Amino acid sequence: MVYFVSMLNIGGLTVEKLKEKNVANLIPFVPEADFYYAKGIEFFNKRKIESALKWMKKALEKKPNEPLIKCQLAVVYMELHAYHESLRLLLEVLESHPNYEDCHYLLANNYAHLGLLEDAKEYAEKYLTVAPDGDYSIEAKRLLEITDLDDDDDDFQLADEDDLLFLQETAFFFMEYFEWEDAVETLEDLLVLFPNHISGKHDYAEALFFLGDHEKAIELELELLEEHPNSIAGYANLALFYYNLNEEEYKYYINNLLHVYPMHEQQKLKLAVIFSRLGIYEEAYHRFRSLRKEVVESHPSYYRWFAHAAYHFGKEEKARAIWKEGCYRHLNL
Repeated sequence: MVYFVSMLNIGGLTVEKLKEKNVANLIPFVPEADFYYAKGIEFFNKRKIESALKWMKKALEKKPNEPLIKCQLAVVYMELHAYHESLRLLLEVLESHPNYEDCHYLLANNYAHLGLLEDAKEYAEKYLTVAPDGDYSIEAKRLLEITDLDDDDDDFQLADEDDLLFLQETAFFFMEYFEWEDAVETLEDLLVLFPNHISGKHDYAEALFFLGDHEKAIELELELLEEHPNSIAGYANLALFYYNLNEEEYKYYINNLLHVYPMHEQQKLKLAVIFSRLGIYEEAYHRFRSLRKEVVESHPSYYRWFAHAAYHFGKEEKARAIWKEGCYRHLNL
C-alpha cells in the first residue's frame, strides 16, 4: 500500500511560515538574491510553479549556502514531483545547519509524498522533539496520525513496500545521473531483498555495463531475455550494450523494437530514450512527442535525450527549449 500525502492538506507549507520563522536568523541577501527570491515567492503563491522554480534557482546561484532558499526550492521541487532533488537539498541544509528545525518537518513531508512512511514518521517525530510548539507542530502531528497503522501485519507489509520504493527511487536517481557505482550498490541491495524483481534485474544489468562489466551485463540480459522473450527492457538493453561496443548485433535487437508501441508511458519513454541514444533521431523525436509529459517530466532523461533527438533531427530551436526547461526542472542535467 502506498500513501500519497497532499502537501496542501498536511504540509501547510506556506511561504509565509518559512519566511516568518527564519528571517530573524538570516544573513541579509545580496540584492540579486533578494530580488530573485521575492520573485520566486510571488510565482509560488500564484501556483506558477515553473516560474517559481526559475527564480528560486537564480536566487540559489547568488546565495548557494542560504538554507531558507534551499528549503523553499525543495518545496518547489516537491510540487514538481522531483522528490530526490528536493531530498538532496533538504539533507544538505541539515548537514550544514543541524539546528535548522523546520528542515525535519519538510523532510517528513517529502518522504510522505514518496510513500516512505517509516522515514516520514522518523522525521516528523524529530521535528516534534526539537520544536514541540513549532510552526509545523500541528501538521507534524496530523502526519503521524495518518502514518500510524494499528495492524502489525500491515506494518510489516508497509515496511517491505517502503524498502522497495525507497531502493527503486534511489537507484532511479543514480541511473538518471550516470552514477553507476552507487546504482550498482543500491540495486544489489534491492535484489537481495527482492530477488524476483525483474525491472531491478534489467536496471542492474545496465548499471553493470556502464560500470565496465560488459560481459556480465550481457550475460545477465541474455538470460533474462530467454526467460522473458517479449521483454522490451531486455531488447532495449542489449541493443544499447552492443551499440556501445560497436558490434553489429545491436541491429537485430533494435529492429525488433522499431514496430513496438507499448501502452505504458514508462516503456514508451524507455524506447524513445534508446532510439535517441542509438542515433535513430527521427523515430526518437516522434516517440518523445507522443509521451504524456505530466507522467515523464520527473525523469531528467526525458529532457536530456528528447533535446538530443530534436537537435539532430534538425529541430534546433525546439531542442534548446527542451534543454532549457530540463535545466530549470532538474539540477545538474
